[in-house]
Amino acid sequence: MPLELFHLVTLLLLLVAADWGLAATVGSDDGRQFAYNGFAGTNLTLDGVAKVTPNGLLMLTNGTIQQKGHAFHPSPVRFRAARSFSTTFVFAIFGQYIDLSSPGMAFFITTSREVLSTALPGQYMGLLNATNNTNREAHIFAVELDTLHNSECHDLNGNHVGVDLDSMVSRDSADAGYNDDATGRFLNLSLISRKAMQVWVDYYASATEITVTMAPLGVAKPKKPLLRTTADLSTVVQDMAYVGFSSATGVLFTRHFVVGWSFALDGPAPMLNISLLPALPPIGPKSRSKVLQIVLPIASATTVLVVGIIVYILVRRRLRYAEVHEDWEKAFGPHRFSYKDLFQATKGFSQKNLLGAGGFGSVYKGVLRKSHMEVAVKRVSHESRQGMKEFIMEVASMRRLRHRNLVPLLGYCRRKGEFLLVYDYMPNGSLDKYLYDRSKGTLEWPQRFHIIRGVASGLSYLHEDWEQIVIHRDVKASNVLLDGEMNGRLGDFGLARLYDHGSDAQTTHVVGTMGYLAPELGHTGKATPSTDVFAFGAFLLEVACGRRPVEQDERNNQVVVLMDWVVDHWHKGCITKAADIRMPNMFSLDQVSLVLKLGLLCSHPLPNSRPTMRQVLQYLDGDVLLPDLSATYLRSTKLE
Repeated sequence: MPLELFHLVTLLLLLVAADWGLAATVGSDDGRQFAYNGFAGTNLTLDGVAKVTPNGLLMLTNGTIQQKGHAFHPSPVRFRAARSFSTTFVFAIFGQYIDLSSPGMAFFITTSREVLSTALPGQYMGLLNATNNTNREAHIFAVELDTLHNSECHDLNGNHVGVDLDSMVSRDSADAGYNDDATGRFLNLSLISRKAMQVWVDYYASATEITVTMAPLGVAKPKKPLLRTTADLSTVVQDMAYVGFSSATGVLFTRHFVVGWSFALDGPAPMLNISLLPALPPIGPKSRSKVLQIVLPIASATTVLVVGIIVYILVRRRLRYAEVHEDWEKAFGPHRFSYKDLFQATKGFSQKNLLGAGGFGSVYKGVLRKSHMEVAVKRVSHESRQGMKEFIMEVASMRRLRHRNLVPLLGYCRRKGEFLLVYDYMPNGSLDKYLYDRSKGTLEWPQRFHIIRGVASGLSYLHEDWEQIVIHRDVKASNVLLDGEMNGRLGDFGLARLYDHGSDAQTTHVVGTMGYLAPELGHTGKATPSTDVFAFGAFLLEVACGRRPVEQDERNNQVVVLMDWVVDHWHKGCITKAADIRMPNMFSLDQVSLVLKLGLLCSHPLPNSRPTMRQVLQYLDGDVLLPDLSATYLRSTKLE
C-alpha cells in the first residue's frame, strides 16, 4: 500500500510539472488563469479580419481600411460580479506612416459578444456604435491604446491610454509612456512606433480601483502606474464574461498585433516568457539578395550611365509637360499628388472608372499603386478669375478636416488647364442615386434619418467646431456620399471657402445649385453659414420626399418647387403625406413630420429666422423642441 501511494504522488507531481511547463496556456478549467507566449496552435475565437500568422502573432487588423477585428479567449470567464483580476499583454501597432495612424486597439471585457457584432470601425474601435455608445446596457469595460485624436470622444491627444466604461469617452486617460524607476522621470512612448510594448492592467475589487501600467518590452513593470482610477466594475461585468482584444482601422493602412497575453483572477497574471514570443515583421527595407550583390558589381558602368541619362531626360520631360509647378507650391508639397500616380490609379481616367460627371467636373475611381488605397479623383478646369495660390492654400487647410461625416480631402494635383482634387473613396456612391435610381432599391426611413443626422453633424463641425469657419456652398444629395456602413459623408469641397471665427466671409461670387441657393445670395452674393443652412433645409425636404428641390411636372409641364409643395401639404394639415411614397409604411410619423418642418425652418426666406446647425442637431436629437413656425413662416412669406 505505501508503495502504491508513493507511485500515485509521483504521478501527480509529474502531471503538475508538465502542466507548468506548457508555454501556451496554464490555469484551471474555468479560465481563471491562462498565458499565451505566442498564439500558434491556440484555439482563440476570432472574427472580423483578425487572424493568427504562421509564426504565432495575433494580427487583429491586416491593413484593410474601415475594418475591425476581435480575438477572444475561447471560453468565458466567471467573474461573479467583478472579482479582482490582472492581465498583461505585449502589443505593437504598424501604421503606414510613423507619425500618422488610424484608430488604435483595446483590451476589453464584455458580458455579451452581440455588442461587438454591431460595433463600428473608426473611432469606435470595434467596441461600440453610435447607438449604444454611452449606453449602460452595453456592459463593456476596455483599456484603449488610442492613436487618433477624436474631438467627439474628448480624446486627450493622438497618443494616449484610456479607461472606458460603456463609452468611447474615457473615464480617465494619460499620455502613453512610463515612469522610470531609477530616475523617477516620465518617458514618452509612441504607440505607432512599430515597436513591441507591454501593458499591465490590474483591478482590485475591494478598493474598486483600476491601474494601468506600460513599458517597452524587456523593461520590468514600473512601480508607479501610468493610470490609477476608481470604478466599480460589478455594474459592468457580471458573472460570465468574455475577455479579449479589439481593433479597427480608418482611412490609413494600419496593422495591430498582439504578441503575448496572460490573465488571472484573484491574483497577479503569470509572467510572459519574452524569449518564447514570436518576432514582429521587419521594420526596415529588406537587405539586398546575394544575387543582386554579385550582379551589380559586374554590370557595366557605361551601360548604367547611359540608362541613367535616358531615364533622367524622360522623367524631366514628362514632369515638365504633364504638370504645372510654381515655387510657392513647395510649402504644400505633402498635399500634392503626382499626375502620373493619379493617371495610373484611374487607368488613364478610363470611362470604366467614371463615377459621375456634373457641371463642376468628372469624378473617377482610382487605386493608388503604392498604398493600394482607393480614392476618388475629381477633374475640374482652372478658374482664371480666382487666385490659384489662395485656392490651393484653402485646399491644404481643408485637408486637415477630420470628422466621421465628412469625406476626407487628401490633396490635389495641377496640370495645364485643369485641377485635380483627390478624396477618400466611398464604396456606396452618392445619396441621390438611392433617392432617384429605382435599380438601387429604396432607402428605409431609419437609414435616411441616420444620413440626415450625420450630414447635420458634419456641417455643425464645419461651421462651429473647427479652427476656422468652413462654408461648403454646395450642400445637396449628390454631394453626400455613403461609406461601407451607409453613413452619410458630406463631400466635394471644391467650392468651399474658409475664414476665421469672428470675421466675415469675403467671397461675392455666387456658386451652387439651383434649388439650394438662399434668396439673399441674389442681393449680396456673400455665402455664410446661414446660406449653407438654407441648402441643408432643401436637402432635408429632398431626402424625406424623394423629390428634387426643383423639377418639371410631366403632366402639365410646369416647374414644381419642392418647398412650395411641402408648404401646401403643411397648410392642409397633412404634411407627412409629402413623404416619399416608395418608403415602407413602417416609419415614425412624428420623426418624418419633424424633418419636414425642420426643412421648412432651415429654408426660411429670412436668414435670421433660420437655426444654426448646432440647433438643428438639438432638434434632430430631441434635446430641444422644434418651435412653432406657423406664425413666423407665414409672416415672412407674405413679406416676400
